[in-house]
Amino acid sequence: MSPIDSDNRGIFEAAIGDGRPLLLFTGLALMLSGGFAIFTAATGHFLPQDTQYLGMTASELCALQHCRVVHFMIHDRVAWGGSLIAVGALYMWLAEFPLRQKEAWAWWLFVVTGIVGFGSFLAYLGYGYLDTWHGMATLLLLPLFIGGLIRSSFTLPKPLTLRSLFTPSIKPRWTSAFGIGRLLLLATACGMIAGGLTIMIFGMTRVFVPQDLQFIGAQADDLRAINPRLIPLIAHDRAGFGGGIATCGLTVWFCVWCGKPSRHLWQILLVAGLAGFSTAIGIHPIVGYNDFVHLAPAMLGALIFLIGMKLSFTPMHTNLNRLKAELNKAAAEGEAHFVN
Repeated sequence: MSPIDSDNRGIFEAAIGDGRPLLLFTGLALMLSGGFAIFTAATGHFLPQDTQYLGMTASELCALQHCRVVHFMIHDRVAWGGSLIAVGALYMWLAEFPLRQKEAWAWWLFVVTGIVGFGSFLAYLGYGYLDTWHGMATLLLLPLFIGGLIRSSFTLPKPLTLRSLFTPSIKPRWTSAFGIGRLLLLATACGMIAGGLTIMIFGMTRVFVPQDLQFIGAQADDLRAINPRLIPLIAHDRAGFGGGIATCGLTVWFCVWCGKPSRHLWQILLVAGLAGFSTAIGIHPIVGYNDFVHLAPAMLGALIFLIGMKLSFTPMHTNLNRLKAELNKAAAEGEAHFVN
């Protein structure tokens, strides 16, 4: 055995590797941030910068409007935390599976969702509240994310074209159980994108829908009278939540569209779906916000998601060979091709 170590890498080179460790860390950081957001909301406390900005604590605000304002903010923050956990889990899957296999679409998905996700921080320009903790976390995480993208791009086949992001991994017959399930998952993702963008735009402009004000038991002018900085803080939560949902929807859509059918893909979709829908729906009965019109889109989305998971996952998990035969048969008929 040679007394000289042939591995001449430096510490930083080993840590960065092919860029995937940095992207894995980004996903983990998002999951931890989401968990922290849920924890702080569950305790009923504001973050220090929120208290400083408002000039009042959560307890002081809770004494007004039967604590409905605080409960409304908690419901937004818990749902936002769930979306961060979902995106973080999907990011870790992207780095560990398709990007490890040198699939360019995964790299492009990081780029597109990174622009949307990190860019949603700039939504604060629409409501005027600069969350210093959020800003600091973004400034710390963004260079690592970009570094991971740059480093990993060198390992991918060239040319690295955006076209790969729009090329489906398979083209199943839409009349099959798997095809219908896949279509329902794509529909769920589209609903998340549309819903997230709508919430983000409302957060930057009108902030509330009628059901929100009915739950709070006050109009916007009443909230301004309580504290002129209250609505900008709520708008910050709304816009952040909307950005998280839109980013999650984009990630889910392209993972379903471009990802090769596999056990691990559907497992991570289940994890992301449970994290997102359970928090977005489950927090409502806890805080007492049970308006049917408000909850209907999320409940419908969860139902479509679960049906899609059942139809698409069961054939692959219990009889993958039959699915392969179905796809290969479709390929022979000129309708599809299966990438093993």
